[in-house]
Amino acid sequence: MELLLEYGWVLLVLVALEGLLAADNALVLAIMVKHLPEAQRKKALFYGLLGAFVFRLGSLFVISFLVDVWQVQAIGALYLLYISINHTLKHFIKGKKPTEDAEPKPEKPKKQSGFWMTVFKVEVADIAFAVDSILAAVALAVALPPSGIPDIGGLDGGQFIVIFLGGFIGLIIMRFAASYFVKLLQQRPGLEVAAFIIVGWVGVKLAVITLAHPDVAIINHHFPENPIWKAIFYVVLVLIALVGWFTSTKQEVSSDQNAVKEVEEQQPGNSF
Repeated sequence: MELLLEYGWVLLVLVALEGLLAADNALVLAIMVKHLPEAQRKKALFYGLLGAFVFRLGSLFVISFLVDVWQVQAIGALYLLYISINHTLKHFIKGKKPTEDAEPKPEKPKKQSGFWMTVFKVEVADIAFAVDSILAAVALAVALPPSGIPDIGGLDGGQFIVIFLGGFIGLIIMRFAASYFVKLLQQRPGLEVAAFIIVGWVGVKLAVITLAHPDVAIINHHFPENPIWKAIFYVVLVLIALVGWFTSTKQEVSSDQNAVKEVEEQQPGNSF
């Protein structure tokens, strides 16, 4: 029962994190294809959603065979910390830029990409989001106790199933519930910052796992499974989410800034 609860809790955290990342993914895709004619726009988004599934699944199987290599763990930890710090700094720097007092400068119209170049850019974005998603999921699940299910690649079978379910549910969210999460992120922008801080905290966890690897042995090999460390990790994770929620002032979104409408209108199911 205790094992089931621990796996269930990690899956719940994964679903919440995947939901926010999937909303970000869906919003980015909607913005990237916005300049295309309606028919091409919906096709490009369809390819984007298909690519998101393929790349997430591919990343999962690749990482399952490399997850026990400490160099891969180290690169993954550094990458998660990088995107967390980079995204957070960009948010605060953007927030400090003068907007009201500064005189608007005339912008030159940008040359927009054609259909296939847009699809290519969408797929590159999918790869980046897939790597973010799977690395975060692996860092959360890899410290779970053995489930007794046969290994898949270098992962315990139970850990693999949790990561797969988290990623799969994230795709479902991106396809059917993205508009709700996008609306939530627009109304409470602090949640997006909190989500990427959580990604950074997950990177810290992956760094701890790397340092505890037998070939590195800087800290005790059993430390990542230590109940005190696990409790500290999840308490901090929940606190980050709560601070993000309560410090993010709810904002009204005007119709011309309604990204929810963009995401809903560009769902492939509306045209196929």
